[in-house]
Amino acid sequence: MAMTSSSGAGTLPRREPLVGGDLHVPVGGELRRYVDLDAAATTSASAAVVRAVADFLPWYSSVHRGAGQKSQVASARYEQARESLVRFVGADPATHVALFPRNTTEALNLVAFRLGLTRDDVVVTTAVEHHANLLPWRRHARLRVVDVDRTGTYDVETVIAALDERPAPRVLAVSGASNVTGWLPDLAAIAAAARDRGVLVVVDGAQLVPHRQVEMAALGIDVLAWSGHKMFAPFGAGGLVVPRRLLADGEPFLVGGGSVKAVSYDEVVWADTPDRDDAGSPNVVGVVALAAAAEELAAGRGRDRVREEALVHALDDELATVPGLRRLGATTGDRLPVAAFVIDGVHHGEVAARLARDHGIGVRSGCFCAHPYLGRLLELTASEVEQFHRDARADLHDRLPGAVRVSCSSATPLADVALLGGALRGIASSVPQRRLTAVP
Repeated sequence: MAMTSSSGAGTLPRREPLVGGDLHVPVGGELRRYVDLDAAATTSASAAVVRAVADFLPWYSSVHRGAGQKSQVASARYEQARESLVRFVGADPATHVALFPRNTTEALNLVAFRLGLTRDDVVVTTAVEHHANLLPWRRHARLRVVDVDRTGTYDVETVIAALDERPAPRVLAVSGASNVTGWLPDLAAIAAAARDRGVLVVVDGAQLVPHRQVEMAALGIDVLAWSGHKMFAPFGAGGLVVPRRLLADGEPFLVGGGSVKAVSYDEVVWADTPDRDDAGSPNVVGVVALAAAAEELAAGRGRDRVREEALVHALDDELATVPGLRRLGATTGDRLPVAAFVIDGVHHGEVAARLARDHGIGVRSGCFCAHPYLGRLLELTASEVEQFHRDARADLHDRLPGAVRVSCSSATPLADVALLGGALRGIASSVPQRRLTAVP
């Protein structure tokens, strides 16, 4: 089956609609279909994931806690998912294991804690990072940040220079894809340089995993973290694939039932990996959903890649027609269907609000949990960054810098990008009139 686009992209393979794909919202006194262009933040559940959860729910029970049949089935599904997620990201089951934190943020906090870093240790990271791949490392070690150029990108040589500075770093922590611009760094070359120097490679895969096939072993990635809620499985589970050796010793990030073999008031005998880092009753429903999403993504990679490339071109074409719109970051090369921009004369928050109120289009505005990166893209001066922080402390939200971000998933209809273009042209066309009426 195929879907024909009216925007000139030709015929694209069909993807099963997401749950809520026909949701209607009030716009100007009528109901219109909601246009969801905020996939980089979170995605709706896929129908396949919901079916997997519904099939499992009659068997829902405690994991690793009971002798009954339901508990045995739930435990088996949980461990099967652990194995399937390791294979999904191309890791070696003999050396790596999957854990199921709530999301990428929790996963990276866990890793940063478990590595036993000190303030004398150095972590090389980049200006592109989401806060989830900055703040956990900043808490435990010193950061050495690879900066970006005016296109919001960096090259492999700049990373190598940071790796070769002294003291030598223990960790290289990079995003596999930017949540702001959709830019994809050369992970294979970056990881190879780090591993040649004995540096652990940790990748924030929150944006990468939903859009690209990842082969950890082939790429040379040691640790990979990602979120289910960005890949059609919004049931509260994420993935963390990590070498078993890193978790073999030491106290876990979270402690409690399930993480131990024996406890007294004077001593704790910790459980073996992975149970040591699996305290409490796990989110088995979320894990079932995550595994189902991974299976669906793996089966549709070729189809989804074709759709997403068409969405990238459609976004480029539509945004290029909006007067006064300035794109942030790279607009060439291999990218995800994500775009950040500002429109001259219109506050980023107003653009997002008008898209929602007048057109039923959902986008994101602000700094997208990547404040240092937005500062680079907006070319903020040091004094402007200081003012940003003063305004933030004072909760003066209307003064904060930012941009508008539109982001698509493989399930986004091409027609939605055309609707966005028309809405933005209408917003941009109102700027001269707004300026005229504002003059006394």
